[in-house]
Amino acid sequence: MTDTSINHVELIANLSEADRKFLIEKSDRHGLFRLACHFLAVLLTGSWIAFGLPGWQLVMLVHGILLIFVFPILHETVHGSAFATYSLNVWASRICGFLILLPAQWFRYFHFAHHRHTNHPEKDPELASPRPARFWGYVWHVTGIPVWYSQARALLINALGNGNDNFVPPKGVEKVRREARITLGLYVLLIAGSVMLNSAVLLYIWIIPVMLGQPFLRLALLAEHLYCPLVSNMLHNSRTTFTSKLVRWLTWNMSFHAEHHAYPAVPFYRLPEFHRFTKDHVLVKESGGYSGFHKDTVLKMLSGRV
Repeated sequence: MTDTSINHVELIANLSEADRKFLIEKSDRHGLFRLACHFLAVLLTGSWIAFGLPGWQLVMLVHGILLIFVFPILHETVHGSAFATYSLNVWASRICGFLILLPAQWFRYFHFAHHRHTNHPEKDPELASPRPARFWGYVWHVTGIPVWYSQARALLINALGNGNDNFVPPKGVEKVRREARITLGLYVLLIAGSVMLNSAVLLYIWIIPVMLGQPFLRLALLAEHLYCPLVSNMLHNSRTTFTSKLVRWLTWNMSFHAEHHAYPAVPFYRLPEFHRFTKDHVLVKESGGYSGFHKDTVLKMLSGRV
């Protein structure tokens, strides 16, 4: 029986100690298996492109989707829940952040502020740049160009030591500055090495593919909070999207987004089980998958029903 009057704090408080212990249990085995599968797929598609095998141009799109969807791995590891071993979370987050122009330490501060102030118009850093409200703004957002610009700008500002993000605590300022400088330095070294070797390999197995893949990540992330109420109840301000097993695999179960926000300590592989406790209390659910969500979104924007 549906009861959306309960909030996320009450829901967690009502869990038994045994259920809480089960739900938040971390696992190196689950995390390493999923990570290995993902990067094996990246290696296979990247090798296909690098060796110029038949159809490599089409494989670039698949490769790009796999590359840009290291974001869910970054997301899970900054929470420290992808693996039971702390160092595995740290290094996986650094590598994934490097691949998509999103340094892990800076993103950790950004993302934790998002969790503390989800959908708060003044405090949620995700709302610093307004979510698209009109069709052409939606199209522009989905291209990924605004997010590439925003991330590159943040990286450069932090590397120059001019960062002033209010979600970065004083003790984190030097960490963010050092991280940005190392990241920028490594990018410069890779570009310089490619120029010296007269090689375009990085362009075809990294830069172009992530740009091709970025729109798919934007589409997935828009569904998390767009058109959800601007309230503090995590069971109301985040959307759970029912989708295929393949998409759930690619997103590390982040389609269970209301569940994730309600109880961030639950690792990715236990979110479907946590949904058993939340299914009657989540306010915003999309049964038509991501395609259904975006079909409705476009129709709303075109008809002016936003």
